[in-house]
Amino acid sequence: MTMEQTPNTDAPQSNQFAVIFKRPLVSFVLVPLLVFAFYQAFMASDRFVSHAKIIVKEQDSAATLDSSLALLSGFGVSTGSSDTDLVRSYIYSNDMLVHLDEKLDIVAHYASSDYDIFSRLDSEPSREDLLSYYEDYVSVVIDDKSQVIEVSVQAFEPEFAQLMTQTIVERAEWFINEISRDLAKKQLEFVQREHQVVDDRLSDIKAKLLAFQSRHNLLDPQVEGMAFQQIAYTLEAEIAAKRTQLRLLRSSMSDTAPMVIQAKSELESLEDQLQSERARLTQQGGSTAALPDDEKNLGIGELLAKFGEYKIDLELALQAYASSQVSLEKSRIEAYRQIKYLVTVESPTLPEEAEHPERIYNISLFFVVNLLLFGVARILIATVKELRR
Repeated sequence: MTMEQTPNTDAPQSNQFAVIFKRPLVSFVLVPLLVFAFYQAFMASDRFVSHAKIIVKEQDSAATLDSSLALLSGFGVSTGSSDTDLVRSYIYSNDMLVHLDEKLDIVAHYASSDYDIFSRLDSEPSREDLLSYYEDYVSVVIDDKSQVIEVSVQAFEPEFAQLMTQTIVERAEWFINEISRDLAKKQLEFVQREHQVVDDRLSDIKAKLLAFQSRHNLLDPQVEGMAFQQIAYTLEAEIAAKRTQLRLLRSSMSDTAPMVIQAKSELESLEDQLQSERARLTQQGGSTAALPDDEKNLGIGELLAKFGEYKIDLELALQAYASSQVSLEKSRIEAYRQIKYLVTVESPTLPEEAEHPERIYNISLFFVVNLLLFGVARILIATVKELRR
């Protein structure tokens, strides 16, 4: 009785592996190269690139403002690289991505099934995946010397690439205008508030000084005090002369003589007038019921001291107001100078030929890298076999 022989099913598989390892260069280098070349030539979707160049500029304040004001603002300060870095950061930001998706629906374009599966976006991407994909397809390069910002956008259709580039430039321009104006506005508002405090203090001191003069019916106590003193000195001189005249008259006439009586009456009138003027110099005239407690029964000397305090406060307030006015003007100039805007050096282009994928370059690079990996693998295998001996 003969035993039935069972077929060896592992033989075809072992033969296949034998063929693969018998010609490893063909299996691990040429075959993958052909597959990759076929994908690049017939399956990879064309990607068009639209370019635009922009630059951040500031107001030419020195050419439009008075030279004396220009000295206050410190002109000649360049915008530096911070503004261009800010524009680049905003273009790569999630806020820009949200704006583009709301306006252009970029997910519908990049996730369309009309394009190859390896190039297109997932149909329901997460926010992180969308941002990563967006950063791969949008390039922002800054020239260190000229500070020109070049924006490049890849898309599967040339019109969409141009539209997306245009939208990015317009939104970046809005962003720069918004932050520069907001910064200038806040800075100016702060200085205006401080200036308003100084202005209110000056107005308050002026009002107090005017009220003080009105309460005491004085224009300038110092000038009026000097006038009162001059009147008193004049009256004293007239009294002295009248007394001399009266003594001379009495030496030759009786006290009942008309000329003596007249001279005596004039002397008494001058003395009464002198007492009245001295009273004005030493005490407050008129009703004191409406005066504050610290201003009742003030003499002219005390009025002068009180008035001097108000004058000193007014001079200090005027100096503070002048300094604040200079600071306000300087801040206005500085705020004007800080207003920046984007200038389009090159408008978004409408591509006519696809720049990506670079098929010949990609295939050549794939072949070189794969060949290097194959060589490294052969060296490792040969080393292991040598060590086993």
